[in-house]
Amino acid sequence: MKTINKLVSIFFLFAAMFVMAQPPNPTGGSGTVGPGATASPIDMYVYALGIIAVLFIAFFTRRYTAKKA
Repeated sequence: MKTINKLVSIFFLFAAMFVMAQPPNPTGGSGTVGPGATASPIDMYVYALGIIAVLFIAFFTRRYTAKKA
């Protein structure tokens, strides 16, 4: 059962790499003038969310090892 869980996790990891959120910009024509795409609201919190994710991983790893020992 553990092998199937690992294989499914790896499958979803690689499948998520190929999923696109937005279609590519069309070629040609006139577009807006500016430095690029507008920022998403979540862009301000990327670093904070990364730190929170690392803290969650550390917390649950510590809790799991304490329960197992």
